[in-house]
Amino acid sequence: MGILDSLKAKFGPAKNKVSDLAQQHGDKIDQGLDKAGRLVDQKTKGKYSDKIRMGTDKAKDAVDRMSATEGESARKPRDTDGGNTPPPPPSAAS
Repeated sequence: MGILDSLKAKFGPAKNKVSDLAQQHGDKIDQGLDKAGRLVDQKTKGKYSDKIRMGTDKAKDAVDRMSATEGESARKPRDTDGGNTPPPPPSAAS
């Protein structure tokens, strides 16, 4: 048995646990990612909005892939925006 086989054997139950948690709490995870993305976007004053949006979309897609059961595809494909356009940064005049 090679080292990769032994690692797969050890991490197999953890992968199943993560998959189960992603199935049960996928919506909450998505909401948390949205909230974190908005906070980071506000702190950077919108300078990296497109990169933040891409990162949150990729993280959500990863959660979707983890929560997909065997033989089932991920929940739904995301559009280019991901439905997650962060609010514009506060204006300097406010």
